[in-house]
Amino acid sequence: MMLKSVTESFAKTIHGLKVGHLTDRIIQRSKRMILDTLGAGFLGTSTEVFHKASQYSKIYSCNISSTVWGRPDIRLPPTYAAFVNGVAIHSMDFDDTWHPATHPSGAVLPVLTALAEALPRSLKFSGLDLLLAFNVGIEVQGRLLHFAKEANDIPKRFHPPSVVGTLGSAAAASKFLGLSLTKCQEALAIAVSHAGAPMANAATQTKPLHIGNAAKHGIEAAFLAMLGLQGNKQILDLEAGLGAFYADYSPKVLPSLHSYSWLLDQQDVAFKHFPAHLSTHWVADAAASVRKHLVAEKTLLPIDHIKRIVLRIPNVQYVNRPSPDSEHEAHHSFQYVACAMLLDGGITVPSFHECQINRPQVRELLSKVELDYPPDNLPSFNTLYCEISVTLKDGATFTDRSDTFYGHWRKPLSQEDLEEKFRANASRMLSCDTVESIIKIVKNLEDLEDCSVLTTLLKGPAPPEVASNSPACNNSIRNLF
Repeated sequence: MMLKSVTESFAKTIHGLKVGHLTDRIIQRSKRMILDTLGAGFLGTSTEVFHKASQYSKIYSCNISSTVWGRPDIRLPPTYAAFVNGVAIHSMDFDDTWHPATHPSGAVLPVLTALAEALPRSLKFSGLDLLLAFNVGIEVQGRLLHFAKEANDIPKRFHPPSVVGTLGSAAAASKFLGLSLTKCQEALAIAVSHAGAPMANAATQTKPLHIGNAAKHGIEAAFLAMLGLQGNKQILDLEAGLGAFYADYSPKVLPSLHSYSWLLDQQDVAFKHFPAHLSTHWVADAAASVRKHLVAEKTLLPIDHIKRIVLRIPNVQYVNRPSPDSEHEAHHSFQYVACAMLLDGGITVPSFHECQINRPQVRELLSKVELDYPPDNLPSFNTLYCEISVTLKDGATFTDRSDTFYGHWRKPLSQEDLEEKFRANASRMLSCDTVESIIKIVKNLEDLEDCSVLTTLLKGPAPPEVASNSPACNNSIRNLF
């Protein structure tokens, strides 16, 4: 019997996985990912990049629509609701991170909430339906990342969510929509032609679009497959297919469904406690420890006494930003995160506002930072470390090292702290009662009979009276033409 193709094995897995395949650990871990992702999305609706993406998306309209989280005044076609919510999730780089490196949830969850709301009410989706499709989307991303050793490292060429996230989104949509095995295969082929975004746009307003586009293109791929559009049925098998994104691509047929083992069962995700590139969390952890040697309780950091600051980190060039000029650059700056922690003793969402970045004290500290790349400090979220040394003008040197920070999969956030993070993020857009209701629903998501209960809460407060309810396009977009 001829061995089936890798692409066919993915389609069979997407089509064939059932609720009964979900383990208790998978359910619990994915519920934490869903809650954290919703919080990052609500917080992201306050950002400039979200505003631009939502204004652009308002030029599109159709007879069915979905909610933009926390913004009841904005309803969009499901593809664009998924796009805008995906942009919001990644707008501050506050979303979860997995290994091999990617942001797995942001490309998948907006797809499912958009579809659950937009499809006819006769097609009632339960919490278990959502959990299954969500985990299918996460699983597909993880399996694809294991096809290349290159993917184990922090990326240099393509942003992983723009590649595997697009296919994970297509897989999740295909599962949620109940596509046949053949159409699941076609959706993957279509999604590959939507995949890929360069790392050169890291630390810019364009990077969050990678997550939004992955969500949008995944829905589009599933819809086009439903309409009969065809692609290369060997797309995951070929170097000229998905292999075009990886120099050492080596695809493998997926294991049998009879003994299926989920990757999320084996490898948890990392949750961030401040909005910045994951590698900077090691820097913050080490800097916090060094600061205790420099600063007595409730006193200021003696900046004038500091001669130099050395960070021993992996060589990740797009997070090497010695003088960040914007919040997006600060989110991707080893140097800024180290200085902010040394100066303030903590890092929060406002730490990345431009007025904080441009403080004279910060600029003075930044000028004293040097980077060192130890050969054993490899650019992998599973193995990297940060060591920081602060040398004073009197010759004294204080050094500390972080091998694992609180929030990493080796030292996971407690459920209590994860919920507190959600409260802090979501309460900027939602009432306290709504925040607590979402926490309760997600905590018991496997028991939810109808996802509309959740999607209704995601809308946020009732919109104020508006002069016009036209969905066509607003003045700021009209002015572009």
